[in-house]
Amino acid sequence: MNAGTESAQDDGSALLASPQVGELLAAAASHAGGELLSWTMEHIDAHPGHSTTATYAARVRWPYGERDELLGVSARTGPRVPTDNRADIFADGDREVAVWLYPKDPDLPGLMVAAYPERMAELVNEHQLVSRPVSADQVSLAMIGYRPRRRAVLRMDITDPAETFYVKVQRRKQFEEVLQRHKLLLEAGVPSPGVAAATSEHILVLKALRGRSLAKAMFDPVDPCTAEDLIATLDQMPASVSRLERRPPWTDAVQHYASMVTAAMSSQADRLQWMVTQVEQGLAGIEPGNEPTHGDFHEGQVFVQDGRVSGILDIDTIGPGRRADDLACLVAHLSTVQRMNRQQAERVHHLIRTWVPVFDTRVDPVELRLRAAAVIISLATGPYRSQEPSWQAETIAILDAAEALVRQVV
Repeated sequence: MNAGTESAQDDGSALLASPQVGELLAAAASHAGGELLSWTMEHIDAHPGHSTTATYAARVRWPYGERDELLGVSARTGPRVPTDNRADIFADGDREVAVWLYPKDPDLPGLMVAAYPERMAELVNEHQLVSRPVSADQVSLAMIGYRPRRRAVLRMDITDPAETFYVKVQRRKQFEEVLQRHKLLLEAGVPSPGVAAATSEHILVLKALRGRSLAKAMFDPVDPCTAEDLIATLDQMPASVSRLERRPPWTDAVQHYASMVTAAMSSQADRLQWMVTQVEQGLAGIEPGNEPTHGDFHEGQVFVQDGRVSGILDIDTIGPGRRADDLACLVAHLSTVQRMNRQQAERVHHLIRTWVPVFDTRVDPVELRLRAAAVIISLATGPYRSQEPSWQAETIAILDAAEALVRQVV
């Protein structure tokens, strides 16, 4: 199998984003007993100079008929890692590429359970998640997010009795850390999802939070919550969170994310480097901080009810840091919401104008804006990774938001 002409030092991004990857996909389908009919890239996750992973929506003809499939491909600069061996390996000289058919993700074995109603019905019954046994036809699964070889989140709806759960599939190390964090917050009374089940396949089943996601409620004609309530929810995290492993804030990786964006859009290189310089110089000398932080605090992680915060999600990243990191993350996400109509944009802009002055009283205003700009640069990798149809225009719009924040303080 000819996997391309890149050298062993390449991270695979050129191959995986090129038409030549079709040869790999065809070989993988053939190896599994099928015939590749068509394919399109769905998601690409590049780590310049290290590795690239991509997924492709494909149409495959099997002996029993045609079906839509999702294929994953990973390439890396160095030798393959142990979990690569769980995929099919294709080689061309020094280049080795791992290819798999969803849900056989080599780093997420739990997907082989979480992707199938039959297997999840067995899990529900084994752990007695509802008041009586259920069958596969009573279980509905919907993928919320899938980062190949990193994590997957699915919504599981049970029809009788009516109940909703969220299923997180993770790598082993992350699974154990996240389970510990959920227990820590729940014992402290922080409104976070209750753990319904934790399995040996590294599957975490979480109870649904009360209320609605802020990502939806922020478009309501009334404010979904106050800035003070958002800050108070973060401040409610126990001091023990500060003793967890420190995870670098988004700001520490601003050069890395700028390089990723530049690799996809070289026309933005000068502007990105100017912003990186302003962020790094403006934040130089600021201590890492030891406040309990969420680590990835944005509208998708916050639930609200009756004008108050009712819970926070995805507490995988909690640990010591600076409150400015959390508030900057929220500002960054609110500043880069895509594909809104005029009325929605007005509501989001109203919240930004209302909340940011309050955030400025809790943290340093300059630090808040520079950290928010850094988060926005990380978000600018999203349209390309997700292969949005107009990813170039969306990327530029996101960078515009970052630049606007930087220029407020330099």
